[in-house]
Amino acid sequence: MTSEPDRTEDLAPLRGRLARLRELLERPLFSYHLLLGVSALLMALGLMMVLSASSIEALQTRESAFALFGRQLISMALGLMLMWICSRLPVRFFRQAGYPLMALAALGLVLVFFIGDEELGAQRWIYIGELTVQPSEPAKFALVLWGADLLARKARNGTIEWRNLFIPLMPGTALMAVLVMLGSDLGTTIVLMAIFLSLLWVVGAPLKLFGGILAVATLATIVMITTEGYRSDRIEGWLNPWGNADGTGYQAVQGQIAMGSGGWFGLGLGSSRQKWSWLPHAESDFIFAILGEELGLMGTLVVIALFGLLGYAGLRVATRVRDPFVRLASAAAVAWIAGQALVNIGAVIGVLPITGIPLPLVSYGGSALLPTLSALGMLLSFAKHEPGAREALAARGPGPAARALSWLGLGALGPTRRPRPRKTTSLTTRAKGPIW
Repeated sequence: MTSEPDRTEDLAPLRGRLARLRELLERPLFSYHLLLGVSALLMALGLMMVLSASSIEALQTRESAFALFGRQLISMALGLMLMWICSRLPVRFFRQAGYPLMALAALGLVLVFFIGDEELGAQRWIYIGELTVQPSEPAKFALVLWGADLLARKARNGTIEWRNLFIPLMPGTALMAVLVMLGSDLGTTIVLMAIFLSLLWVVGAPLKLFGGILAVATLATIVMITTEGYRSDRIEGWLNPWGNADGTGYQAVQGQIAMGSGGWFGLGLGSSRQKWSWLPHAESDFIFAILGEELGLMGTLVVIALFGLLGYAGLRVATRVRDPFVRLASAAAVAWIAGQALVNIGAVIGVLPITGIPLPLVSYGGSALLPTLSALGMLLSFAKHEPGAREALAARGPGPAARALSWLGLGALGPTRRPRPRKTTSLTTRAKGPIW
């Protein structure tokens, strides 16, 4: 007769922890701090892995083993500056920025055919001295902003007819995808399609529309694979990498060897053997393999969990803010970053073909890092519009920078103005009600 009270007492600590967790999740700035913390952890891990993965090749081809690490550090410093600026910009700025960014991205994708350089069968890069620009990377951010604003304008009256999505969203997306594919960049094309489909999903497009789009995309992919010999060789190397270990399957095999060598807890940071000229592009496309070799299965699971938390934080912002543009842009940004991470990790472990796209925030490369940090800064700005966030920020008072300026006599800490309430609108579909 005493077992039931004892069982209730045993569950009391668990219920207390769940209550504290629920209280933490309900805090106004939880999404903001989660985005900031997870991004910082991924960037710190990325810097360590870039230094480890690139040191041997840099020592062989450059003057210093820290050459690529130094360039990545500069790119990250610039990216953090952009992230901070974007986190302080209003929603109106992002709505207006989508159109010029789309025009600039399209111009860059066209220019790459005339002044770009071809590497490994792909023409994606423009070299300006020591600076390397890949126009397809900012094209992702441009599509997020342009597509979100376009659909939000169509939903100004609170409803949207999904058939109106075809003009001009689908032609604009198709144009960007075609320009990217002409540069032999299948990976970025997949990410652009993920952004496009996420926008359609948020506005409640019917499933038959998704089926038709996926069927057309699959047919186009098959045609592109069969018409280009190097793509069919990649597919053959993906399906049977060990049968082509000295040819098209070489990179995949070396990546799998690196992953398998790590075991549960890895060989230790900096102890990779595959980075000694065995694994091509170890610091960029296949940095996840070096991470698995040095930090083991536990390290790879931590990275996957961090990307999961990043996606959760972005979707949490989308569900808690009523502005339709914020909802669309947040969901599309999550589809971009999480989808790109999924494609990169899938290629390394062998479940997807190798497409040559980097792991966000971790891989080497400033062209990919700067737009990604700008998008995260945008999400931080959106997180400030969650219920109670403005009040929490006002109650927190001035930040460290403002206090430092005040101590130096360069600024004054005046009274904090109470934020004005803002009108918000909800995005609904014709038959399904609210999008969330």
